Amino acid sequence: MSELIFHVEDAPEGGFVARALGHSLFTEGATLDELRANIREAVACHFEEGSGPRVIRLHCVREETLAP
Repeated sequence: MSELIFHVEDAPEGGFVARALGHSLFTEGATLDELRANIREAVACHFEEGSGPRVIRLHCVREETLAP
């Protein structure tokens, strides 16, 4: 596997949540640094050594509401 993509969003209660596309991987973190560490840990636990992705890509989505 060459690449694994995580969809990252703001969590309703604060912090961030991340879901891997095409895999049953989900994690969260209070900060982006904590989220990155948790993603690396989740990937290491999910894949056998040597079979995981070479690149982990984070696709960050932020929803904002603007008043006219």
